[in-house]
Amino acid sequence: MREGRKGAQQQHSVDDKYTHWKSLVPVLYDWLANHNLLWPSLSCRWGPLLEQATYKNRQRLYLSEQTDGSVPNTLVIANCEVVKPRVAAAEHISQFNEEARSPFVKKFKTIIHPGEVNRIRELPQNSNIVATHTDSPDVLIWDVEAQPNRHAVLGAADSRPDLILIGHQDNAEFALAMCPTEPLVLSGGKDKSVVLWSIQDHISTLATDSANPKSTSSGGSIIKNNSKLGGENDKAAEGPSIGPRCIFQGHEDTVEDVQFCPSSAQEFCSVGDDSCLILWDARVGSTPAVKVEKAHNADLHCVDWNPHDENLILTGSADNSVRMFDRRNLTSGGVGSPIYKFEGHKAAVLCVQWSPDRSSVFGSSAEDGFLNIWDYEKVGKKKERGTRTTNSPPGLFFQHAGHRDKVVDFHWNAADPWTVVSVSDDCDTTGGGGTLQIWRMSDLIYRPEEEVLAELERFKSHVVTCTSKP
Repeated sequence: MREGRKGAQQQHSVDDKYTHWKSLVPVLYDWLANHNLLWPSLSCRWGPLLEQATYKNRQRLYLSEQTDGSVPNTLVIANCEVVKPRVAAAEHISQFNEEARSPFVKKFKTIIHPGEVNRIRELPQNSNIVATHTDSPDVLIWDVEAQPNRHAVLGAADSRPDLILIGHQDNAEFALAMCPTEPLVLSGGKDKSVVLWSIQDHISTLATDSANPKSTSSGGSIIKNNSKLGGENDKAAEGPSIGPRCIFQGHEDTVEDVQFCPSSAQEFCSVGDDSCLILWDARVGSTPAVKVEKAHNADLHCVDWNPHDENLILTGSADNSVRMFDRRNLTSGGVGSPIYKFEGHKAAVLCVQWSPDRSSVFGSSAEDGFLNIWDYEKVGKKKERGTRTTNSPPGLFFQHAGHRDKVVDFHWNAADPWTVVSVSDDCDTTGGGGTLQIWRMSDLIYRPEEEVLAELERFKSHVVTCTSKP
């Protein structure tokens, strides 16, 4: 009885939070689209820009469907209409409703995935290539444009990956990254290792392989035609595979996230359940260049490297906090010394990501259902606008509260400033699937105060003029 009453109280609290947030939507957002998902999605990523028009752009969007087994798990490629700033009709915002499907999101293609899709990452050098993690030791590479469109019905065979990256000795489920400067893929797994591959090796191997089927590629990569995926639950999805360039050892527990240095293909970092943040340099070997033994007081779930300032690294943890490190101050051993601890979440932080538009801004999402937007330059300043109240943590200037349950992933849109896509797993709250939201906060929240006041003054003058007319 007590458990039932507690659950009802928690649901009532969630509903109250959501109702309050919904009443503020017309004030806080320039645009917001809500898209209910039949199944939870554990990852969401923006793809390439397809078309630019006067009032909105069309862009690829990558999602996943984590099913209960009644139908196959899928990788979903959708077309998304991204409404441009200051274009969304006020009526649409004010009449925001939890419609079953958003008119802005349309499924384009379905790939039947061998196992659930835990992570999706796109290759910067080729916008049609994505990598996925599933419940196996392997990384799967897909050419989403060349892949045939499939129907996810019970008994359907898995789609065939264009390339399989082998090298892990145990499942690699979440830690996955693509290099910004070269076609390199980085992964971490339960085998406590970080593994590096080059897709370029595969390209050169195919060219050689067509002339000599028995040849092997440079960089230690080996083509294995008809190589099956690893893992007990994998079906007979087959495809060419390559081995790693290098395997890096240094973690003492599962590696949960990895990230490349924005300006170097040889430098990257990783975090794991051993509470460690490790910096690696492939030029000096396969052991840690710097190992921060106690970056947090609990498991680390996520990491991101600032694309504007390569000295700044963010980490998120099960201790509910986000920490910012300066790599110039890091030394191996002992306890890590972050520049600052951002403590605004009430549950484990699942995802952190720097804004592509402003060097001091980043987002963090957590199991508490919030996606917080921070600006570290605001830390220590007395006045902070936006949704921050006197009790809000320093640096927090916007809080997206549109999800009813844990926000498992989000992604800033590099092609459309300040636009974010986020997904939540709503099974615990609603017993349903997931929720996809695409949103952009009002620019009055983040623009310089003098600009905002000047614009509001002009607006005031306009209102006075209109109301004074007979």
